[in-house]
Amino acid sequence: MPTKTPHKVVLYDTTLRDGTQAEDISFSVEDKVRIARALDDLGIHYIEGGWPGSNPRDIEFFSAMRKVRLNTSRLAAFGSTRRAGKKAKDDGNIKALLKARTPCVTIFGKSRKLHVRKALRVSLEENLEMIFDSTGYLKKRVDKVFYDAEHFFDGYKDDPGYALKTLKAAEEAGADCIVLCDTNGGTLPFEAAEIVRAVRSQLKAALGIHAHDDSGTAVATTLTAVKEGVAHVQGTINGFGERCGNADLCSIIPALKLKMGAGCLSAGQLKKLREVSRFVYEIANLPHNKRQPYVGESAFAHKAGVHVSAVVKSPATYEHIRPELVGNHQRVLVSDLSGKSNILYKAQEYGVDLESNEKVVRHLVSDLKKLEHGGFQFEGAEASFELLIQEALRKRKKYFKLLGFRVIDEKKEEGRAPYSEATIRLKVNDLIEHTAAEGNGPVNALDRALRKALERFYPSLKEVKLLDFKVRVLAGVEGTAAKVRVLVESGDSVERWGTVGVSENVIEASWQALVDSLEYKLYKDKKKKP
Repeated sequence: MPTKTPHKVVLYDTTLRDGTQAEDISFSVEDKVRIARALDDLGIHYIEGGWPGSNPRDIEFFSAMRKVRLNTSRLAAFGSTRRAGKKAKDDGNIKALLKARTPCVTIFGKSRKLHVRKALRVSLEENLEMIFDSTGYLKKRVDKVFYDAEHFFDGYKDDPGYALKTLKAAEEAGADCIVLCDTNGGTLPFEAAEIVRAVRSQLKAALGIHAHDDSGTAVATTLTAVKEGVAHVQGTINGFGERCGNADLCSIIPALKLKMGAGCLSAGQLKKLREVSRFVYEIANLPHNKRQPYVGESAFAHKAGVHVSAVVKSPATYEHIRPELVGNHQRVLVSDLSGKSNILYKAQEYGVDLESNEKVVRHLVSDLKKLEHGGFQFEGAEASFELLIQEALRKRKKYFKLLGFRVIDEKKEEGRAPYSEATIRLKVNDLIEHTAAEGNGPVNALDRALRKALERFYPSLKEVKLLDFKVRVLAGVEGTAAKVRVLVESGDSVERWGTVGVSENVIEASWQALVDSLEYKLYKDKKKKP
């Protein structure tokens, strides 16, 4: 039976602050505003916008957000406790937090003796006073004050008594929630459970959890803390964050909602989760993690024939939730592991009835296994597979016939870029088209020449854009004479599709993938016509 957590859980997103500390991530002010809008639409309760005392970009962000109406979320500014030797009212960081004019402020302080003595270089008593003074001063001036107990779990392991004193200082000063932080990400879930239990027995204030993923357990630690009564959860979209990242809200939210029964988002909001995940990847200019739980492209993808046969009868046989609940969808992959069920499933997805054509199905299963043994891969090239089905049915239309092509790649001198040109001869509707094009490399030149030859006959090909191009060497034993597989991703204004080519010659492999890409566009356009 699933664990039930009856209490409501507050979701606190720190993608715009902690998430930006990840390697390879840099958000502009406009990026941050767009992400904040998406988080608000998702239904996140609190959005941590940044540290206004640390950089001009975050100051500008908070200024820009004053013109943005948030419907479900409340904005939080983040900063540290006051510096040693100053009063909170005189501290520049505290002043910057108030200038951000957010309804909520989150401050962090030290919980571990090591950091108090080595990083802050103050006495243990002075650290307690810094926490109390800063929290109390802010609480009198903003609606909500959250206190992040930095390095709390490590501090508790070193000295439980002192770590608890830091929390009590924040509690006595009026903190609305005290967040236990596993800042180094080294605490395991069972350790966190014991420590959270001990803290709950000593404090009356609401508790939160903030976990990092350095041990690969940030999500598990977070869910364990919630099971122990924590009702405030911090994390980032896609787990973005420093080092190995933060707890991933895209895994935490559905686990809370669907598996633990915790109130956090509505069913309608939960369906937007995958969309928001992908949106944040795009803004960050990072590839989507295909294997990300719940929201990844492969999260509900089935490849083995036995699995596919089972999920067709009942998705629950190999799916822990219905993918639609989080805005995802079931996928069936085709490969040399495929059986009849895979073929029938994909054909139905394409609107092709193969149930009554046992001979074609057997032929496709056999061809598929032979092609994949020869290096083809259709998992990322479903457009090529759909054309393969049409070919097996003898319905694939040939829109042109190649009479020949030639590719010239010439480097005239050291230090200068090579010159690439492709010449191509095609026959279209009994007409011969002979043309040439230059390009940024031989494949690009061939692609341009092919399009140039075809576009006057098929104007819709002007809509097709080459979105991605991958080359993989399949067997290194032959060295430079090895087979290569080319995967091409193309798209128009409506959708994206993948095609594949395999050959010992990279130009020939590219040609196969490019031809499939353009023919799929024409086939797709024809399907739309009544």
